Amino acid sequence: MKAYELGLYEKAMPSALTWKEKLTAAKEAGFDYVEMSIDATEEKISRVDMGREEKFSLIRDMYDCNIPVRTMCVSALTKYSLGNPDDKVACRGVEIAEKSIQMASDIGVRVVMIPGYDVYYEPSDESTKKRYLANLKKVVAFAEKVGVQLGLETMENDFMNTVEKAMKYVVLCRSNYLKIYPDIGNITNAAKLYKMDVLEDLQLGEGNIISMHLKETFPGKFREVPYGEGQVDFEAAIRKAWEMGVRRYVAEFWYMGQQNWREELKKAYDKMSTILNQQEGIL
Repeated sequence: MKAYELGLYEKAMPSALTWKEKLTAAKEAGFDYVEMSIDATEEKISRVDMGREEKFSLIRDMYDCNIPVRTMCVSALTKYSLGNPDDKVACRGVEIAEKSIQMASDIGVRVVMIPGYDVYYEPSDESTKKRYLANLKKVVAFAEKVGVQLGLETMENDFMNTVEKAMKYVVLCRSNYLKIYPDIGNITNAAKLYKMDVLEDLQLGEGNIISMHLKETFPGKFREVPYGEGQVDFEAAIRKAWEMGVRRYVAEFWYMGQQNWREELKKAYDKMSTILNQQEGIL
């Protein structure tokens, strides 16, 4: 038995695939679970209104393919940001977050990732930060009720691009159901910007990190950077996370139309599982 689980970000596969096809592809590449995306497109947002039969169908697919969906990324909260100055937009964000949490509870998802944005397209100020905190507390209260863990993801913005900044909101919300889901690629870029130490920043979240996104980046670019073409020291980051007791990781990368996408899944799994397997010797 492995001492860890390595998940695959859904968007690493073609969006046109059925759930059964995505689960099968992830399983064949070696991954232990899939992270579902609730992004800002209306197609993905509509998932939070999935009916009973659709949920049963997805659960059956998980059992048939012998691989679950265990985490969920609610990046729709960029468009419908919790700190948005427009009350209708912010309230829609709270609704999407709460429906995502309920869906997670229904289908067996353990962790729902909340992006660390007070606002995304609008200017950030003290009022948007206060509104974000107030609405985050509402979402956390709902998660407490249904028993689903939330993880704040460190993003590419100044508002929450480090574990240290995410910890502020963990402390202010004072909930066992709100922790941190760091993106090591985003933290690496922030470290270059602020001239800080990536591993020291991770250390500040000790006891509060529930999973980690393994994403490649380089300065000024935060998405769609192939593994090995960026600057992230995955070996050092995983070693530090492992020392702190983190045992759940997700390979976050994107399908960009390449024909050999299945091979890319396998390469990503082999790269990250090799590093993780080395850590088991620490136990």
